[in-house]
Formats: sequence, C-alpha cells, structure tokens
Amino acid sequence: MTTQMIREVAQESAAQRIDSALAAVEQTMLNVVKSDVEVLRDASTHILAAGGKRVRPRLMMLMYLALGGEDIAYAAAPAAAIELMHTASVVHDDINDHGIMRRGRPSVNAIWGRTFALLTGDFLFTSVYQLMAPYKDLNIMLARAATALVEGETLQAHAVKTNTFTREAYARIISLKTAALFQSAGEIGARLANATPEQIEAAATYAFNIGMAFQIVDDILDIVGDEAKLGKTAGIDIEQGRGFVVANSDASSNPADIVDNIKQKLMSGDYLQEARQQAEAFVNMAIACLDALPPSPYRDELIALAELVVKRDH
Repeated sequence: MTTQMIREVAQESAAQRIDSALAAVEQTMLNVVKSDVEVLRDASTHILAAGGKRVRPRLMMLMYLALGGEDIAYAAAPAAAIELMHTASVVHDDINDHGIMRRGRPSVNAIWGRTFALLTGDFLFTSVYQLMAPYKDLNIMLARAATALVEGETLQAHAVKTNTFTREAYARIISLKTAALFQSAGEIGARLANATPEQIEAAATYAFNIGMAFQIVDDILDIVGDEAKLGKTAGIDIEQGRGFVVANSDASSNPADIVDNIKQKLMSGDYLQEARQQAEAFVNMAIACLDALPPSPYRDELIALAELVVKRDH
C-alpha cells in the first residue's frame, strides 16, 4: 500500500469517526430533552430537529479527537451541553428580537408564544447542567461561558438602549456572548483528551478566535445574507441598532435613520470589507494555534472548519 493510499484510508476512517461523534452528540441532546411535560419536549425537539451548523460541538469533538481522545460516548455529553446552551440562548433571542424564523423553521416563539419559548429556553439551560453533572471541574468552564453569554447579551442591550454601541463595545460584547462559549468548547475538548497545558491553551485560543470570526461573519450575513439560506429572520441586528457595521457607524444616528445610513455606507463596501478582513485575521490566528497539535486528519478538519467560518453564506 502506497503512502497516498494509507493517507486516504486514514482520512476515510477519520471521517467515519467524526460522523459517529456528531451522531452521538445529536442523540444525547434528543435524549436529555425527553420531558414528561409535552410542550417542553415538543418545543425542544422542534428546535433541535431543525439542525443547525453545530459548529461548537463539532469543534469540541474535533479537538478531542485531534489530541488523542478515543471515547466518543464520554465526550458526547459535554459537546451536547455546549450546543444546548447555544440553542437555549437563540430561543431566548427570538423572544427579545421577535424573530419568527430559526434554522429554516418557525421559531419556538412563533409557534408556542413568548411564555413557552421562555420556559423552553430555561429547560434547555437546565438540561446543560444535567449533562455536565458527572464532569466535575469542566462544569466551571461551561458555567463561566454561560455567565459570559448573559453578560454579553446584557451589555449589547444596554449599549443599544444608551446609544453607546461603539467599536470597543462591540468587541467586548462578541467576546462575551459568542467567543466565550467557543473557547469553552476548545478547552473542554482538550482537557477531556488529557492534553498538555500548552495544547489546552492553544485549543482555547484557537476556539476563541473562531468564535470572534464567527460572530463578525454572522453580523455581515445579517446585512447581506439571503434569508432563505440563513434560515432565520434577517436584518434584526440592523433594525435594533447593533452588529459590526452599526458599531462602526455614527453612534449618534437616529434609530429611524440607521437602516438608510447603513445601506448608503454599504454601497462603498468599506465596512463590509473591513469586517471580513477582521474575521479573516481571527481565523488566521486560530489556525496558527493548531501548530501545537500533532498532525492528523482531525487537525486538518479543524483548519477546514476555521476556513469555513469566513467563507460561509449562511
């Protein structure tokens, strides 16, 4: 067997293992939301069955496998917990934003109303801690990410209300509301694999930078994305005075003028170009961190995941 053939066999085996890991995460999520309370079970299953990018659990499982982790079933629960935390936050976001579409389906809020959407988000949050109970100190990392997520969302709402949504505020907000959960995914994956301190730090930094890039691209797509591809209500961030372009626009603008002002500025492409350049810079920093990992098809997939973050159109 030639070296090329050996490499192809290894890649095929790795792909199968990745598929098995992600399937285990999906099943774990569906199992934990099997509540005896019908509305909680149905609403939770509705949002989970809609799918989604699953970037956070994919990142965590890839990091775990790249650093020598072998027990997929053991790692699946923390990965599921991370995705459930994210899902809980978007269910709550749709209440705050009056979003009617999420992941290509009517949102939980649109079908069940605000009260049950709020309770469904709460239920998903509590499911996180049910899954994480056996994982001891890893709970601390995820708890910190949960706190950061709420802090970031709160700072964002406050910045919009007080008309102080600046470039500096934006960077702080997305580092808390998005990048912190990504960071926990990278660090938890590395710690589950018993990685070295250097590798754990590299994994956390890689994931944090991916999170920053992911949110910037998300904000770009909220402006220029196709709603059918996005699978969610587009333009909400502009209308509510937040997002990368808003943060880099005149903060004193009247809310009624925000959309018109942004559209005019987007004609030149300056803000979108700057946003994409920043996202690409974060991705490049993330990929550089992977030098601390041994070569493997899983490390290659982490590089591909990083590149996909800036190339995606939904």
